[in-house]
Parts: sequence; C-alpha cells; structure tokens
Amino acid sequence: MLSIVTFLPLLVCAALLLWPRTLPDLAYTWAWIVTAAVDLALVIVLWVGFDSHGGMQYEQRVRWIPGAGVGYHVGVDGLSLPLVALTCLLFLAVAVYSLRETRRVRPYVCLFLFLQTVSLGLFVALDLILFFVFFDLSIVGMFFVIAGWGHGERARAAALKFFLYTFTGSLALLLGFIGLYLAADPHTFDIVDLTRTDPLAGRGLYAGLVLLAIGVGLAVKTPTVPFHTWLPPAHTDAPATGSAILAGVLLKMGTYGFVRIAMPLLPGTWRHYALVITIIGVVSVVYGALVALAQTDFKRMIAYTSVNHMGYIVLAIGAAGTLAGSDAQARSLAVTGAVTQMISHGLITGALFLLSGVLYDRGQTYAIGAYSGLAAHTPRFAAVTAVAAFAGLGIPGFSGFIAEFQIFTGSLASQAIATAIAVTGILITAALFLRALRAMFLGAPRLPQAISAAGVTDLRSSEAISSVSLLALALAIGVVPRWLLDVIEPASRAVIGLVAR
Repeated sequence: MLSIVTFLPLLVCAALLLWPRTLPDLAYTWAWIVTAAVDLALVIVLWVGFDSHGGMQYEQRVRWIPGAGVGYHVGVDGLSLPLVALTCLLFLAVAVYSLRETRRVRPYVCLFLFLQTVSLGLFVALDLILFFVFFDLSIVGMFFVIAGWGHGERARAAALKFFLYTFTGSLALLLGFIGLYLAADPHTFDIVDLTRTDPLAGRGLYAGLVLLAIGVGLAVKTPTVPFHTWLPPAHTDAPATGSAILAGVLLKMGTYGFVRIAMPLLPGTWRHYALVITIIGVVSVVYGALVALAQTDFKRMIAYTSVNHMGYIVLAIGAAGTLAGSDAQARSLAVTGAVTQMISHGLITGALFLLSGVLYDRGQTYAIGAYSGLAAHTPRFAAVTAVAAFAGLGIPGFSGFIAEFQIFTGSLASQAIATAIAVTGILITAALFLRALRAMFLGAPRLPQAISAAGVTDLRSSEAISSVSLLALALAIGVVPRWLLDVIEPASRAVIGLVAR
C-alpha cells in the first residue's frame, strides 16, 4: 500500500498528460483534488493500522541495482509517517486553492502531482540512493513551478538561484552517501543495514568529512545560516502554492534527513560536533527573526521566519547529541519537539503563504506599506491571517507551542545558554507579526493606487477552505496533541538510543 500512496499522483499525472487535450482547465484541477484526497485517505488507513511501538512498518524491498548495493526499500516509522500525512494534506490544500488558477493549468497540475510523488518517495525511502533520487527530483519540479508560474523575470532568476544552490548541496549529499557506502562491509546503501552496523564508528577524520558532506547537503535544503540566501527570493517570486509546498514540504526534506540519516548513521561523529550544530541552530533562530523584522515585504518576511523556525529544529537535534548534562528523556523530548515542529511549521507557514497569495491577488503587491485598514474591506481575510500569525508566534492552543515547549525543555539541560538565546527568537517573531498585522489591517483604509476599494473581495471559498483546514489541524494538535506525540515519541527514543551507542 505504501507504494500505491507514493506513486498514485505520478500515475494520474501520466494519465493526464496522455489524455487528449479536450478537458476543460477545471477538470484537471478537480482530478488533482480527487487524487490528493484519495492519497490522504490511504495515509489515514496506514495511520490507523500503525503500531507506534512496532518500529519500521509497511516495508517493501525490491532488488534495483544489486551490483551497487542499491535497492527499492521503503517503509515508515514514527518519524516519517507524520511527514507523509503532512505532505498529503498540504498538497490537498494547495489543490483546492488552485481552483482559481487559470494559467497553463494542465502542466501546472501535472508538475504538482509529480512533486507530490517525489516528496512522498523521499519520506518513505530507506535506501540512500533512492532518497537522493527523490531529493534531486524535488529540486527539478520546484524549479519549473517557480520559473513557470512565479512573478515574471524575477521568478526565473530566483528559480535559477534555487536550482544552483540546492543542486550543489545535493552533490555534496551524494558524496557523503558514497562515503558511507565505501565504509560499509559489505557495501550497501540501505539505511536500515547501515544503521545496524554503524560503519564509521571510530573512523575519526573520515567520519567527520562524511558528516560534513551530508550536513552541507541537508543544511542547504533546510536551509540554515549561512546556506539560506536562496530561500527569500525563491519564496518571494514563487506562486503562493509553490511557496506553500516549498516551505511546508521541501524544507522538511533537510531536517528529516538529519534525523533519519545523519544522527543514526553517524552517531559518534554527531555527538562530537553537537555543539557546532547547536550554534548553527541558534544563529539561524536569531538571524532569521531579526532579518524578518526588517522586511517591508509580507511574503519575504514569512520566508525569513522559516529560517527562524528551522533553526529551532537544528537547535533541538544538536542538543539531542549532547550527552553531558542531560538524560535520555530530555534528549528524546528534544527530538520529539523537532519532528513536531516540522509538522507545525508545515501547517502554519503553508497557510500563511496561501494567504499571502490572496493579498497579492487583490493588490498586486506584497509591500506591507501599501495596505492599511484591510480589516474593513476583508474581515474574513484579516481574521484568518491574524489567527495564522498568532499560531506562528507559538502561543498556547496551537501546534507551535507544543513543538517549541518540547524543544526548549529538551534542550535546556545540555545547552542552557544556547536555549536561552534561542528563546529571544519568539519575542522578535511576535514583534514582526504584530507590526505587520497592525500596519495592514488596522488604521485608516488604504489600498495600492491601482486598486479601488470596490475591487477588493474577501476570501473566496477555495481560499478559505485551504487555509482554514491547515490552521484547524494546527489547533487540533495544540489542544489535543497526544494522538500525534504517541506516534513520534517511540521513534524519537529509538533515535536517541542509536545516537548514544
């Protein structure tokens, strides 16, 4: 069933491409919505049958390139299943939002179906080369989304920068994977087998270079400071749907790679460089928040908050590698918080990017200073955006609070100073969101000069359904988190056990 979940969108994509061009544009979008809904339903079935204490489940192994130790090996555990569910939900929300899309709808829908398959494939991959293939294909798919449906020439330049940065990172990642393969006896790229044998134990400099290659490749995708410079232009000039998938799904490929590959496959080296990783996380938290505070572009501001939120995850996984001054429960809590933050950020920031698309659709600009008093013209849009912004602050009642509380609690024992510095990121984030909300929605009504008040409409049904559904799930996790944490926590304990060996 896992392979069906993974490749169903690609099969529908192929069918739509082969079908004669007689269908109306809306039919392609509805085909995507139905496919995404079926995929999400299948993941719910997988979730219901999942045993949180059963380790890796729904595994499939098929010989692929046996001479090179490469196989088609997929499966899910408590780390990957929530991300698979998040991917399906986000693509469904984006599909509903895309009912308003009128530009080259057929290739647009097929690109997103392709992206859904490669995203799901990466999260279920249990072979390094399979992981790399999906990692690289996600770069190709997003390049065409940004270049083809972004904002003019700037979008094409941003897409090229995105591609060059992330493709260079993927080459570093491949070098690290080859380093793991060469160290293993017998040679293999299978993640489960490599985790069991720990081939780089005691390899010193060699293991450090492998971690550096893998770390750089994943850090570019995450992204962390100083590998983040491709992110703001890519987000700013991408279509809203592309930004939602980029932030909600593709960035998680980097952080998931740290938890799935770097930590369990290089445990000794991860412990050795845990302080460096923690410092990178703290710098990303504070830098991302401060630069976001300085932005006058609403969408660019949200993009920099992604650097900030990804920094919390890197802080947590760095602290989880610090054995001194902590116990296994605290380190496990940090990893659980990191995975929960991946889910929370995907839901909340995905909704914020979709809402930024509504803003651009109405006013043709993301400039915060171009708007004032929008709440008078678009009360529903103002209310949903305010809820999304407050959820992004990590206030109690939403998933962000559950994630950040676990991250700070789990990290404090071993990295007290770093954690205290990272807490300031919450204050800065609160300042930037409150400033933007006050400027755009309160005060005397003001709109961009080219737009009249009569031309500004409130949230349409497709826009409301897509954004509110994501925020509703963030609220559900914030109020009743147990159903999610019960799945993540046993897998987090397993990762901590591997890191500490």
